[in-house]
Parts: sequence; C-alpha cells; structure tokens
Amino acid sequence: MNTDMKGIFTALLTPFDKNDNVNEKELEKLVRHNVNMGASGFYVGGSTAEAFFLSTEERKLIMDVVKDTAPEKTLIAHIGSLREKEAHELSAHANKLGYKAISSVAPFYFKFTFEEIKGYYIRLAENSDIPMLVYHFPGFSGVNMGMGEISQFLSDDRFIGIKYTSNDFFTMEQCKSRFPDKVVYNGYDEMFLCGLSMGADGGIGSTYNFMADKFVRIQKLFDEGRISEAQEVQKEANRIISILCKIGVMPAEKEVLCQLGFDFGKCRPPFSSPNEEARDLIAKEIIPYVTAL
Repeated sequence: MNTDMKGIFTALLTPFDKNDNVNEKELEKLVRHNVNMGASGFYVGGSTAEAFFLSTEERKLIMDVVKDTAPEKTLIAHIGSLREKEAHELSAHANKLGYKAISSVAPFYFKFTFEEIKGYYIRLAENSDIPMLVYHFPGFSGVNMGMGEISQFLSDDRFIGIKYTSNDFFTMEQCKSRFPDKVVYNGYDEMFLCGLSMGADGGIGSTYNFMADKFVRIQKLFDEGRISEAQEVQKEANRIISILCKIGVMPAEKEVLCQLGFDFGKCRPPFSSPNEEARDLIAKEIIPYVTAL
C-alpha cells in the first residue's frame, strides 16, 4: 500500500453562495485551511458534500477546484450515483484530473441484490485508470456487506481498499488482517480511535472540515503508543460531535464554518438551518475549541 493513502482525509462540505451556486472561493479557502491543519488529503464529492443534491457539472467543478487548490495532496473522488452513466462520467473526469482513487457508495434505495451491487462496482473499476475504493455505509445505504462480500472486492487488484463507516469493528479488523496491503479508512469520526485500534490506516470524516488537527493528533498519539492522551483528544472531539448531533450534523457543520469566518451558506433543502438557540450553542460550546482561520 502506498503510504500517501494513509492518514486524515477531510470529506469536504460544499459551500453555496446567496444564489445557491457552488462558492468556489470559499471551497478553496476551506481546502487551504485543512492543509494548514495537517490533513493528508481530501475525499471529494461524498455525501458530506451533498453529492446527491448536486448536478453532474457541479460535482465536476468541485473536483476541479480541489485539484487546483491542493495538487500536492492525495485526492479521492466520490463518484457514486444511482445513475450509473453519471458515475462513469464522473470517474472519467477524476481520471483526467489525476485523482489518486475513485470511490462510490453502494447503489441504494431499491434493495439491489449483492450481485447487482457487485456488477455496479466491477463496471466502474473496469472503466477506470485509477483504483477503486469501496464505500461501506450500511447505516445510510441500507447495504450491509459482510466479510464474504467485502473480500470479493479486496481480493481484486482494481480495488485499493475500503471506506468503512460502521461500528462492526470485528469485520473492520478482518478486512485489514486478511488484506494487509489494502487501505482501510475509519468512517465514524466519534469512533476514530476505535478504528485505529482495529487496524485502520486513517480516517475520512466530515468533522475534519473544522477540526482535522484533532484527528491528526489522535493518530500521532496512537502511533506513539500514547493511548490515554489519544483518548482525551477523542473525548474533546466527541463532546463537539454530540452537540452537532443534537442540532443536525451537516447544517451544524456549515454553521460552525460560518462562525469561523467562512461564507459557507446553508445546506440545500430539504435540510433545515440551525435556529438562533442552536447558533448560540455552537458559538459557546464549539467555536472556542476548534481551529480558527
């Protein structure tokens, strides 16, 4: 496994301007802020980016902006779509830009069979010049693959690894133990230290947008065997995450960025926006504890 695939990868949020267009300037600013916090790279156009509310052209634009802003960083493009034609179009764009890997959540909603899901992934991998990262997120996709299914991808050279967003850490450990050369990313920010203990090579997370430095520190402390110190940083992050969960994670994350000095706008409907009480809570209980611009 290439060492530049390890570490902390921010699953970027998407800023919108007052006309509901992608705010390229603020996205550039966010990328630079995360580089300064020590992020290893970026997971571009995922669910945190509101991917399924974006047009194909908007998703391509976001890929362009991130590549232009951080060409030296490891970039993973999420290309998942229920419209497989769109997924292939986005894959071709990521290939053209020189992204390190592509990724996709499993096809969801229609309760596809595993063979149908496997066919989707294989077709994407076959038509890409860069490797594929499986995105395992049963809590949202409704697709819960066990080791038998996951191993069919990890045993294939076209698949570089897995973004593992589940609290089934036994299966995560099996992924890494059985396929040590494949990259395994922890997906749940609040369980990052747990994932590291089960062999994860790093993490991909949404709260990294404004506190990537905390997760960089957790991984460093873990690698140095300073587990109790790593636990304390995880507790700091989890206190913040618990507040985000009370408000609504993605709208709250955007409000955090706005209060940090970004012009980030709001999430697209049907997401709602934080009310005054929630904004005050963020100002008092989150902003003083995260890295300012």
